[in-house]
Amino acid sequence: MYIETNRPFISLDLGTSNILAYVSGQGIVYSQPSLMAYDNNLNKLIAIGQEAYEMVGKVNDHIRMVTPLVDGVIADLDAAKDLLKHIFDRLKMMNFWKSSVVVLACPSGVTELERDALKMVAKDMGADLVVVEEEVKMSALGAGVNIELPMGHLIVDIGGGTTDIAIVASGDVVLSRSVKVAGNYFNDEILKFVRAEYNIAVGIKTAENIKKNIGSLVKYPNERSMQIYGRDIVSGLPKEAKVNSEEIRNVLLGAFGRITDLVIEVMESTPPELAGDIMKNGIVLCGGGALVRNVDKYFHDIFQLPTRIAADPLNCVIEGTKAYEKIILRKIEEGFYDDSQETFLQTLKK
Repeated sequence: MYIETNRPFISLDLGTSNILAYVSGQGIVYSQPSLMAYDNNLNKLIAIGQEAYEMVGKVNDHIRMVTPLVDGVIADLDAAKDLLKHIFDRLKMMNFWKSSVVVLACPSGVTELERDALKMVAKDMGADLVVVEEEVKMSALGAGVNIELPMGHLIVDIGGGTTDIAIVASGDVVLSRSVKVAGNYFNDEILKFVRAEYNIAVGIKTAENIKKNIGSLVKYPNERSMQIYGRDIVSGLPKEAKVNSEEIRNVLLGAFGRITDLVIEVMESTPPELAGDIMKNGIVLCGGGALVRNVDKYFHDIFQLPTRIAADPLNCVIEGTKAYEKIILRKIEEGFYDDSQETFLQTLKK
């Protein structure tokens, strides 16, 4: 018995930094930070998403902050399940989930066991078909790449926990590598620099603001400085300092050097015919890291390949799942999916 094609379609981008949910016909219905706060005494979830993010650095010993996905892997499976259940309950989509087709876009580091656990959460909500796919594949679709053509494209998806680099062609990922150097790592490196250079301890939000406001990879006109505030690591008293664009650029260049090394490794392993395609198609940049100023010029200068940033790099994955809906519905019609099958993902891969 084959699954009908007129089922509701739902997709989730399970990112390290943000969680997004899309419902066909309604658009993006959930977009929140991937952060949760638990009461240790009651072992109870007390805040999630933006509400939990506002608590970062301001909680007492009775509250623990949890990020379900860290560096591209599920660090707390129970929290990840709680997160999914909360999204479904909060959006009051229980009835909508019944008999639905669901796509879960996960980092490449998520294991098969963890994928099956997440699938079961969705199936327990009433979903008929649950497909887990790599975020980088969805990013390619979201960036406007027709992955079904026998044409190679190089995708660099710089997320929150990991940077995934992949060659996609003929409907799937041909070759991929991942490195734990991405948005969170950039923030940590900025924290270390400020501490070492100015003897100031600042919070993760301050580091994020520094990266967004004055971070760059190539010198740009009218560069500026930024006033920051934190705690003097010697005296323990509040202290302020001024950091400039050149300092932060040097920090980011060191981090991005590891990403470019991995791009080189991927290209060295790419089959010759696909390498020829990449010469023509160039590099596509996705993810929040693609918003760092002049990142496209940085990659172009190093590799001398056409380089473009996706139109909406932050939402590339969820936009890709929208495009993927048509592919899944077509495969359902062709009989690739069957209600009796345990692992639906395998039917998609030839």
